[in-house]
Amino acid sequence: MPFPLRLRVVVATIVAAFAASTQPVAQSVQRSLYVSVVDKDGKPVPDLGPADFLVQEDRVTREVLNVGPATDPMQIALLVDNSQASDPFIRDYREALPAFIAAMTDPEGPKNEISLIMLADRPTIFTPYTADRDALQKGINRIFSMPGSATYLLDGLIETSRGITKRNAPRPVIIAITSEGPELSDRHYEQVLTPLKDSGAACHIIVLGRPVNQEHDRAVVLDRATKETGGRWDTLLLSTALTDLMKEVARDLKSQYKVTYARPTTLIPPENVTVAAVRPGMTARGTVVRSEREVRKQ
Repeated sequence: MPFPLRLRVVVATIVAAFAASTQPVAQSVQRSLYVSVVDKDGKPVPDLGPADFLVQEDRVTREVLNVGPATDPMQIALLVDNSQASDPFIRDYREALPAFIAAMTDPEGPKNEISLIMLADRPTIFTPYTADRDALQKGINRIFSMPGSATYLLDGLIETSRGITKRNAPRPVIIAITSEGPELSDRHYEQVLTPLKDSGAACHIIVLGRPVNQEHDRAVVLDRATKETGGRWDTLLLSTALTDLMKEVARDLKSQYKVTYARPTTLIPPENVTVAAVRPGMTARGTVVRSEREVRKQ
C-alpha cells in the first residue's frame, strides 16, 4: 500500500537531513604569525585588532581569529662581521650591541636569550645563548677586526640556522651585521635559504658601508632571506647610525603581535603565508610560529 503524499514528503525530508548530517564537515585548525607593523615613519603601530590584518595562504584569504601582544621569549643570534673590512666599525659595534642587548634583556620582559657569533675567516661563537648581560658584554669586549680576513656571512647563516633547528628554538631571530667587504663563502643562495627557512627564524640583515659587493649569491640572500622570513634589510652608509638602528630593531621586535588565523585541515601545507596591514600607510612583516609550521612534502 503506497504511503500518503504528506507522509512521503516527511520521510524524504528526514532522509535528506540525515544524509546532510553524515557529510564530512571541513575542520579548521589554528595557525599563528609573529607580526611587526610599522607606520610610514618606521614606528611600531599599537592597539591593532583582527580587522587590521589580512592573512593569506597561497593568495587565499584566511579568517583572522585573534590578535594580541607577542610575549613568547626570543632566541636571538647576533652575527657580527669582524673581518678586516669591519675595522672602521668596531667602535660602533661596541656602542650599538650593548644598547640592543639592554633593550632585549629587560628584567621585566620575556626572558630572551642572545648569542654572539663572529663571521671573520669562519663563523665562531663568542657567547652561547644567554640572558646574562655580563656574559654578553664580555663577548662584545672581545670583538676586534681580524687583519687579512674576509667575511663568511653565508656560511654563518647556514650554521646558525642549523643550530637553531637542532636546539628546536621556539621563537628564533637572526640579526646579521655585515660590511661590504669580500664574501668568501662558496655557497649557492639556495644552500643558505633552505636551512634558514627550515629553522623558522626571522632574518634581519644590516649592511654597513657604501654598496660595492656585487657577489650574486650574497645579493640574492640579502633580499630573499629577509623578505621571505618576515625580517628587514637595512643599509647604513654611516656606521655611526648603527646604535639608533639597533634600538629601532629592538623596539620593532618588542612590539610584535601574535596573529592567529584559521585554515582548513583538508588542504596541503601552503607554499607561502603572507600578512598585510589593512590600513593605508602601514607595513606588516610576519613570521610563522615555528611550532606550528607545516612542511610540504616534495
